[in-house]
Amino acid sequence: MQTSSDRHEYPAHWEADVVLRDGGTARVRPITVDDAERLVSFYEQVSDESKYYRFFAPYPRLSAKDVHRFTHHDFVDRVGLAATIGGEFIATVRYDRIGAGGTPASAPADEAEVAFLVQDAHQGRGVASALLEHIAAVARERGIRRFAAEVLPANTKMIKVFMDAGYTQKRSFEDGVVRLEFDLEPTDRSLAVQYAREHRAEARSVQRLLQPGSVAVVGTGRTPGGVGRSILGNIRDAGYTGRLYAVNKAFPGYQEELDGVPARRSVRDIDGPVDLAVVTVPAERVPEVVTECGEHGVQGLVVISAGYADSGPEGRERQRALVRQARTYGMRIIGPNAFGIINTSPQVRLNASLAPETPRPGRIGLFAQSGAIGIALLSRLHRRGGGVTGVTGVSTFVSSGNRADVSGNDVLQYWYDDPDTDVVLMYLESIGNPRKFTRLARRTAAAKPLVVVQGARHGGVAPQGHAVRATRLPHATVSALLRQAGVIRVDTITDLVDAGLLLARQPLPPGPRVAILGNSESLGLLTYDACLSEGLRPHPPLDLTTAASADDFHATLSRALADDTCDAVVVTAIPTVGEGSAGDSALAEALRSAAAAVPAKPVLVVHVELGGLAEALSAAASTAPQAAADVPEESWPAAPAQRPPTVRAPEGAHLIPAYPAAERAVRALAHAVSYAQWRRDAADPGKVPEYEDIDERGAAELIGGHLARGQGLTLGAQETCELLGRYGVHVHRALPAPTPDDAVAAARTLGYPVALKATAPHLRHRADLGGVRLDLADEEQLRRAYAELTELFGKPEELRPVVQGMAPRGVDTVVRAVIDPAAGAVLSFGLAGAATQLLGDMAHRLIPVTDREAGSLVRSIRTAPLLFGWRGSAPVDAPALEELLLRVSRLVDDHPEVVAVTLEPVVVAPRGLSVLSASVRLAPPPARDDLGPRTLPAY
Repeated sequence: MQTSSDRHEYPAHWEADVVLRDGGTARVRPITVDDAERLVSFYEQVSDESKYYRFFAPYPRLSAKDVHRFTHHDFVDRVGLAATIGGEFIATVRYDRIGAGGTPASAPADEAEVAFLVQDAHQGRGVASALLEHIAAVARERGIRRFAAEVLPANTKMIKVFMDAGYTQKRSFEDGVVRLEFDLEPTDRSLAVQYAREHRAEARSVQRLLQPGSVAVVGTGRTPGGVGRSILGNIRDAGYTGRLYAVNKAFPGYQEELDGVPARRSVRDIDGPVDLAVVTVPAERVPEVVTECGEHGVQGLVVISAGYADSGPEGRERQRALVRQARTYGMRIIGPNAFGIINTSPQVRLNASLAPETPRPGRIGLFAQSGAIGIALLSRLHRRGGGVTGVTGVSTFVSSGNRADVSGNDVLQYWYDDPDTDVVLMYLESIGNPRKFTRLARRTAAAKPLVVVQGARHGGVAPQGHAVRATRLPHATVSALLRQAGVIRVDTITDLVDAGLLLARQPLPPGPRVAILGNSESLGLLTYDACLSEGLRPHPPLDLTTAASADDFHATLSRALADDTCDAVVVTAIPTVGEGSAGDSALAEALRSAAAAVPAKPVLVVHVELGGLAEALSAAASTAPQAAADVPEESWPAAPAQRPPTVRAPEGAHLIPAYPAAERAVRALAHAVSYAQWRRDAADPGKVPEYEDIDERGAAELIGGHLARGQGLTLGAQETCELLGRYGVHVHRALPAPTPDDAVAAARTLGYPVALKATAPHLRHRADLGGVRLDLADEEQLRRAYAELTELFGKPEELRPVVQGMAPRGVDTVVRAVIDPAAGAVLSFGLAGAATQLLGDMAHRLIPVTDREAGSLVRSIRTAPLLFGWRGSAPVDAPALEELLLRVSRLVDDHPEVVAVTLEPVVVAPRGLSVLSASVRLAPPPARDDLGPRTLPAY
């Protein structure tokens, strides 16, 4: 690679795979001396016009001197990057550090000149934009803060690349050349542009997999049975609208067809393009197939084959090699060990999966990492009768298997814009990038419901086959953060389907008030109790008696829906006998017609042994979407925040979901109520307030000075107080008391009454153990308390006693902030004490926290009533507590080196609060991949 005279070793961490605008992939890597031939070959394929734009003059070929210059870099002052596909260059970018006069320079000069060259065949794919992100990140790492570029006015494409990047820039025109200068520090606009490009590229990459114009099933057996033959039959039987091929190198040369499908010995033998290859051959043969597909120009792979990371360390390395090989050719992979994919759109009708039946078309997007769970979910959504029933269908289905490449994040990007998907259901066993998933989930949930059940919640490790970054956060904290992002978090796949059916068929409830009516008093009472348990506000059940007719149900439901004090209705029904009793079909029609008259409120049915009713309620019409044209790229948002959070009414909203148990129906309704409230709150998320007394620069200086002493350290008491004070957080003064005389001196300084506390780790924050003495009014009480503590717990050097002035009485709380390497910065709040620790009653929010989120954080713990006047006590100063939370949030957000803060206890009084103890830990901040250039997970 680089010669010994080069100043730095080859920077392997700059290598990355990126998704381009059209959904294909490319590899970005540094250019080295070994790339001379590739560079010459690349340059020969560039048009004369592009060469002219690059060098401002005719430049038909590179000289030996040019090749040496463009391949020899020191990776500090001179850096070149190439985008490659199939190992060959498709684009290059380089920077050269310059001084004030534009001459070559070294550090501390912080400006560089940058220039691009993109092969004409690959222009318009977003290659230059991706390279700009990566070269800018490299430059920042090397101390360069500003780029300059000179561009001919006619080179409008390159000018647009620079102007659209979102950086703060300056533009001038001199000597017939446009000169652009721009700072490399990420801005809100540059991040928004980056996220929008990421969204467009990843959505397009999934679209190419789910909407292929041609499919080849590689590994179809010559005899009936087997995975490949089964998938081929499923694709054919579903009525796939594109071209389908069966591929097996064992086919005899004379064989032209298999089951009516064109048969070929190799993908290379197929005339015309192949968009998608479904790979079912044994794992040891997959590399050969990938090579054939890559050389033929296949756009993506669904790898059904097992024997990868699911089979142990050797298989994990095989999986890494598979991903690297596929990306070399610009292909994306679903799998390996995948169950397959389904698209029910009339324009596609693809069932490239092991599912024996293609699900009915509908409005639900379904993602499952597990094939077995995928089968169960498809079956439950498909079947009629028994349990939750109905024909609420699937728009698209993806089973990711080992999720080596395409993940739930990628599919979310696709579903966000998909006009055929109104509700998203996901079964996840691991979250590879929680920070990104939370960002995408928040955006998706603002447009359409996202319901998630997570498996392997308590295992502590990712399932075999999943390569994910570890998080130190407990599952309850992760769940709380998902709910903050608008995710409807459920515990079982039964709940997943229950919630999905309601959200796909019915409007969101405007509030928690529930009317209950039916022909069974007992079932009505069970429903009433279930509503109370789920935090809803039910009206007393209305019993129509077992003699109720279909007309009675219709009239009563119509009155309930017309009632302004009702937000949703649960109808209960049991089998009846007698001439006047309602039949299944008549009752279903009565309920449907009443619900259709007031479409803004949801209606649910709880039935007991009425399979016919459930089927009749679901059989009104197909939920298949109308044909919709692809959304043009021009209409996609420039940034996620610009997309209006509007949702079309669900197709077939007059279909009423039926449940076999009151608890299941009410639980689904409660999820819908919470989600609807989140949607209303998300419309006005609040703001991160500015405080004039915050000294951000002073805090940065303190942090820099402390970190100069070491890579990670916990600050001492005085240092902690000084740093927190820069952000307006004042810790109640405490003085060490190693002897009784020192304790008395401290009390005189602070003034009586005082508290005496043992601060040893095993006694800190454990008032229940007796290590604290309060309201000591004079020296005699203080000395007596000191003697009691040392007699009970040991010598003073073991107890580490301190004396502290008494704070106003109030409620003891705890405030914590921590930076998790996977999820990001998290702010937590709860009441202090062993009971809260035992119950896990803590609430969590992602940092930065807005004023509205701080208010909801305080009120979302189960013990919150203790703060607001429970049983006649005085309410605490909630605004002061919320301000404290906001100040801690600002500290951690402004200074990522603050990796942990604990304030415990914080005594919140009716007026004001007192922070009695605090600790702060500093460390170099973990890498923020969401602030860097777009990359795919590395293998």
